Amino acid sequence: MFIRKTIALTFFTVLCASAFAQTLQPTVWATKPDIPGFEKMVNDRLAAAQSAIDQVTSVKGARTIENTLAPYDEAVRNINSAQYLASLVESVHPESAFRDHATEMVRKVSAVQTALSLNREVYQALAGLDISKADAPTGYYVKRQLLEFRLAGVDKDDATRTQLKKLNDELTDEQSTFERNISDDQKKVEVTDPKQLDGLPQDYIDRHKAGADGKIYITTNYPDALPAMKFSTSDEFRQRVFLAFQTRAYPKNKEVLERMMATRYRIASLLGYSSWADYNAADKMIRSGSNIADFIQKVDGAARPIAQREVAMLLAEKHKTNPDAKEIGDYENSYLSELVRRSQFNFDSQLVRPYLPFNEVRQGILDTAATLFHVTFSREENVPAWDPAVETWDVMDAGKMVGRFYLDMHPRPGKFTHAEMSPVLDGIRGKQLPEAILICNFPKPTADDPGLMEYGDVVTFFHEFGHLVHWILGGQQQWAGISGITMEGDFVEAPSQMLEEWMHSPQVLASFAKHYKTGEAIPAELVARMNRASAFGRGLSISQQDEYTAISYDIYKAKPDVIDPDEVTLSDEHRYTPFTPLPETHMYAAFGHLAGYSSAYYTYLWDKVIAEDFFGQFDHGNLLAGATPMRYRRTVLEPGGSVSANDLVHNFLGREQNMNAFQKWMGEEFEQTSASGTGN
Repeated sequence: MFIRKTIALTFFTVLCASAFAQTLQPTVWATKPDIPGFEKMVNDRLAAAQSAIDQVTSVKGARTIENTLAPYDEAVRNINSAQYLASLVESVHPESAFRDHATEMVRKVSAVQTALSLNREVYQALAGLDISKADAPTGYYVKRQLLEFRLAGVDKDDATRTQLKKLNDELTDEQSTFERNISDDQKKVEVTDPKQLDGLPQDYIDRHKAGADGKIYITTNYPDALPAMKFSTSDEFRQRVFLAFQTRAYPKNKEVLERMMATRYRIASLLGYSSWADYNAADKMIRSGSNIADFIQKVDGAARPIAQREVAMLLAEKHKTNPDAKEIGDYENSYLSELVRRSQFNFDSQLVRPYLPFNEVRQGILDTAATLFHVTFSREENVPAWDPAVETWDVMDAGKMVGRFYLDMHPRPGKFTHAEMSPVLDGIRGKQLPEAILICNFPKPTADDPGLMEYGDVVTFFHEFGHLVHWILGGQQQWAGISGITMEGDFVEAPSQMLEEWMHSPQVLASFAKHYKTGEAIPAELVARMNRASAFGRGLSISQQDEYTAISYDIYKAKPDVIDPDEVTLSDEHRYTPFTPLPETHMYAAFGHLAGYSSAYYTYLWDKVIAEDFFGQFDHGNLLAGATPMRYRRTVLEPGGSVSANDLVHNFLGREQNMNAFQKWMGEEFEQTSASGTGN
């Protein structure tokens, strides 16, 4: 997951002055600051941004790239740095009071961003630039910035701009509160009978011993909850874990979401749009809310036949223990899908886990990315960070340092609970190296526990690393404002979703998937069974993603006073999936994307279509070889935000994207079954 608006940055750290000067020296972490020290770091960046804005507005005479765009971009760089810093403290700091102060600083930075977006003097200064002789990236940058200014309402009257600023400040507060409520609400489910853990891996059981009160608890953290819902043989226990997981941050976030809906609708209305969904799509590839609605229906039409065949297989599996069953509950999907993979595809996902200890997976993904993208990674030892488990890595290209990243990979109380790549610094050619961080929640290895990962964990790791490589390789631009990724927010998931496919390569897996006890490489035959089994459920998975996409759109497609989040969620689950909802769940309360992506959750499916189209261009017999990897790096990743996403897609594919590869990917399991003549 990558959302630039809510990005996280480092917390306990002082970035040395040289990192912000004309230098390519790497950033240095210093000692942990107190709250006033942290706030000073943020305020210093905002002061530097204001100084740069003053330079823009004080120019006398003709506007030039040097006297206008350069200081404007300096303001962007400093505001981004402040935002990244404040957001990371909010996301990962172990102390709740410190996170509270970070939330206040996020609000402050956002207010500065909003004020800049509504600054008519700055807008007019950029509009007065003659870009006819500028290089293409610079010209594109200026045009995109002018579009964003207009979408912010810079050309509205003073009263409207004042109102927009107030609303945007309120929205920042609502987004932060929504996300903090999710991070802070870790629920616990009591294991009332040891047999409720039957079916779970032994290392999982060993990690969950009785506490001082003699009781065993399973939390709603991903490494706890997801295996419990997938493997426990106790239907009653899985229901309780699912219910706890799907009621995180409820009821608090219902009220917060309703306020966000109202605030966003008022912003969109002031800017002349009929809905937030329409407004939010205006600067993206998809262009309009109606196009989102059309896309949802197109995906539904492609996924429904496959999902119906798959749910029939789940129901047949359920009939083995409940012959009278007529439906599949949403809480049963993960568990029954695992049983189908065992019975119909001769694959038990627990057989793969011993080959996926965390440390070996981490190194394997690094090695795979290094080979694929022709870079090297070098770890810096003993670098101070906000937690002892955080790792610091340098990215080298032909012997030259081109970026740095940090790995914060295991759960902690109060930490962001999902997985995301977050920028640390924008890359500016000759001035500042790009930096980023992965914030994940994977099992933590110890002296007695190798931290065995689920198949899905490793796919997520590949996904987030795809974001990271995109940020680093795209961060070699002249301007901070076009560094890292494309300007259209609905392209950001395509490179990361494409990299997930490397998890299916026997060649790639053989290089790092080694049994944690014997060191034996994962057998090719097991990988083949895993790949065939993993193809099962893709139709159901896409139907659920379409449900979430519809919820995201339907929440924001009309006036909020006619929309009830519970009704929308229930209706869209019935409409787009074949599952029966478990009563009393309120998944939207923990659906963090409703704060960040808001109406644009369609991005995941939109980019999955592009990702499968991209993947079809590689040599599937040897994914690391040939000219395609470097062509992909040069045409898709390295341009960053210097060209439009549509151009990136066309430059790599030689045409516009289509759904052919995506449709084929969804139906692979049934194609394989048909070819073999058996489902066993």
